Amino acid sequence: MAFDYKKEYKEFYLPKGKPQIIEIPEMNFVAVRGKGDPNEENGEYKQAMSLLYGIAFTIKMSYKGSRKIDGYFQYVVPPLEGLWSQRDSDAIDYARKDKFEWISLIRLPDFVKKDDFDWAVSEASAKKGADFSKAEFFTYREGLCVQCMHIGSYDSEPETLKLMNEYIENAGYAADISPARPHHEIYLSDPRRCAPERLKTVIRHPIAKINK
Repeated sequence: MAFDYKKEYKEFYLPKGKPQIIEIPEMNFVAVRGKGDPNEENGEYKQAMSLLYGIAFTIKMSYKGSRKIDGYFQYVVPPLEGLWSQRDSDAIDYARKDKFEWISLIRLPDFVKKDDFDWAVSEASAKKGADFSKAEFFTYREGLCVQCMHIGSYDSEPETLKLMNEYIENAGYAADISPARPHHEIYLSDPRRCAPERLKTVIRHPIAKINK
């Protein structure tokens, strides 16, 4: 049976519907950076999805070709993730989607090294006749965070964020949002196939202990 990150690491991908504090270790991702409204037709975000999944599935299916990656095991491609920020604010203003700056991510198995990733970029570019060079090998150690499962539309996320902020304040922490540690979302539902009120999204914010 293929290794499924969501099932094996439930603490990272399937949190409860109430806030919790968690330490997130270093992970490697395929990443694409961009700006603008993710809902824009044929915009940067939609283009980034093609790059991310093109690389992710090139690596996943590598065992069927000539590339033999050391330590390879069959696995389910992990869910799409996003790091979101707006240059002039630490908070996310959902009414100003055109001001988003984002890094879209898909986690890579630990056996994928930089040279394996570079091979996947070249392989995908050659097979699909497109330029995949915008995709990057991205290492991120998020550290201490608060996270919560949000069920509902993306625009209703402030309701869950309010619960998260109240929880960490009562626990003696504060949000530690910065360009290096932005607002983080993990998408467990496909919005093309799921009603907005049933979407499942992990929301994660970095935090820091308040010194009194």
